[in-house]
This record gives sequence, C-alpha cells and structure tokens, in this order.
Amino acid sequence: MQRNTIVLATLASLSLLASACGDRTAGAATDTPAAAPAIASPAAPSGDSLTITRAGARPVQPGPAEWFTGSVRIEPLFAATDSSRAAASSVSFEPGARTAWHRHPRGQVLIVTAGSGRVQRRGGPVEEFQAGDVIWTPPGVEHWHGASPTTAMTHIAIYEHVNGNVVTWLEHVSDAEYGVAPRPRIGTPR
Repeated sequence: MQRNTIVLATLASLSLLASACGDRTAGAATDTPAAAPAIASPAAPSGDSLTITRAGARPVQPGPAEWFTGSVRIEPLFAATDSSRAAASSVSFEPGARTAWHRHPRGQVLIVTAGSGRVQRRGGPVEEFQAGDVIWTPPGVEHWHGASPTTAMTHIAIYEHVNGNVVTWLEHVSDAEYGVAPRPRIGTPR
C-alpha cells in the first residue's frame, strides 16, 4: 500500500512539474547549463535514444558541508538535456541532518520515499512530513528541509535549471531554528 502511494505521488508530482514547465522545445537549450554542475550527474540521454542508468551505476557523493549540516548522501538520478531543464537527485539524510537555507529559481518538488523529516519556509512554521508525502516549494521561496532529529529520511528532489543555476545556497540553519517544535501534522492520518 505504501509503495503504491509513493508511486502515485511520484507520478502526480512529475505531471505537476511537466505542466508547470510548459513547452520544452522553445528556448530550452538556452536554459540548459553549459558546464557540469558541482554534483556529478549521470550522462544525459541524447536525441531520441532510450537510456537506462542501472542501479549502482550512479555516483553517490557526500553532501558538501557548505550546503548541509550533518551526514547527507546525494545520488544524481537524471540531468537536464537540450530538450528539458528538469533534473533530479535522491538525497538521504541521517537523523538531525538538514540543508542550509536555499531557494530554487523554478521551484522544487520533493517526493519523500523513506523516513520522516522537517521543512520550513522562511518566516513560516516548521512542518513535519513522512514517506509518501510530496512537497512543492514555489520559485524563489527561501526554505530548508531535512531529517527529523531521531529518524533518517530520503527524498527525490526534482528541480529545473535556469541559465545553469538550480539553487542559491544561503546561511546554515541554526540548531535553534531546527529545534523549534513542528506544528501538529495536518492531513490524512497514517
């Protein structure tokens, strides 16, 4: 049941992302990065070829200390191409690990695949989430996200390149900011 929920959430998120992105053929190449991003990405497919990147073939890298607090692992899933600005990574956070404050030029979709965590937009309450939840952060909204203090968390992050930029990193989330009690979970009970 939970796997079906995650698959449906993933499909719904990809549909939302595709509809929000508009036409991929007009001007997409100008928004595709000219240089490789700081985190290595798997080879992007070309033309009309079908590409399968096998599990275990994608490089898993530690999250840089400039961007994260605690132990984080990043596995790039797919990179932007000439016809699509979208890219995605699977990001795993150990308990207490979190991103720094940041924002995305075209927003970000997080599909939580395991564990539980916290997210906050600047000036808003700390929110809890868990496996199966999908989080949309609009373009330019400063936010952070990470694992709960006692439980690891993994999410798939989907984002788009704009002139080679996918994220603007800001200051680290302080222990005091992270330690604020989340507001009670609202939504379907699990």
